[in-house]
Amino acid sequence: MGPLGALLMPFLIFVGFAVLLILVNSIKVVREYERLVVFRLGLLVGERGPGLILLIPILERAVKVGLRTVTMDVPAQDVITKDNVSVKVNAVIYFRVVDAPRAIVQVENYLYATSQIAQTTLRSILGEQELDELLSERERLNQALQQVIDRQTEPWGVKVSTVEVKNVDLPQEMQRAMARQAEAERERRAKVIAAEGEYQASARLAEAAAVIGREPAAMQLRYLQTLAEIATENNSTTIFPVPIDILKALSGGWERKS
Repeated sequence: MGPLGALLMPFLIFVGFAVLLILVNSIKVVREYERLVVFRLGLLVGERGPGLILLIPILERAVKVGLRTVTMDVPAQDVITKDNVSVKVNAVIYFRVVDAPRAIVQVENYLYATSQIAQTTLRSILGEQELDELLSERERLNQALQQVIDRQTEPWGVKVSTVEVKNVDLPQEMQRAMARQAEAERERRAKVIAAEGEYQASARLAEAAAVIGREPAAMQLRYLQTLAEIATENNSTTIFPVPIDILKALSGGWERKS
């Protein structure tokens, strides 16, 4: 090998290594839950995958996009409700890419953009509700948030499937006020139940009095029952009720004797 061959050998080795490296980088393995968005000289070619993908060296560039559902926490947001109560609300959002080319072309970073849209929507939608609605109508609010966020992310090829409000943090003063309100409500219910019981008992007593009034023998049976109840107790004094009819009969006999 002459001097020229000795000079060219390192260069050829370098060129061969570079070509091999370019070919290796042109071969992509795309998983089932991924897609490649391919650009050729800056122009969008389309979506490729899954499987083994061969790109044209130097001319084509690919961006990998995941299609699995993403779970994203929405940071706690300061929300002022319709009735002027300041609360902190956080949520969780579930979404996935349904159109990979749009997720790359239409927005710079679809993850960050979706997070920002979720935060602003959380403040705007929940700020239109009163505190009682915010605490008791979670399902309706979750659906409203999902529809609004999904409508705004649809041009990006992102589908929002679920939005769940996780926690609603109330100020300490509001928590104490709600505790007092709940205690007052429990007392009110207890009084209503007691009054209802008294009403039902008085109604039953009135019905019993009407029955006794129609049947004199019922009064005698009631006397006997009362005596049986008194006899079971350790009382030193026993009061024996005597019917007025018997007293009249006895008084009449004494008058005739006299």
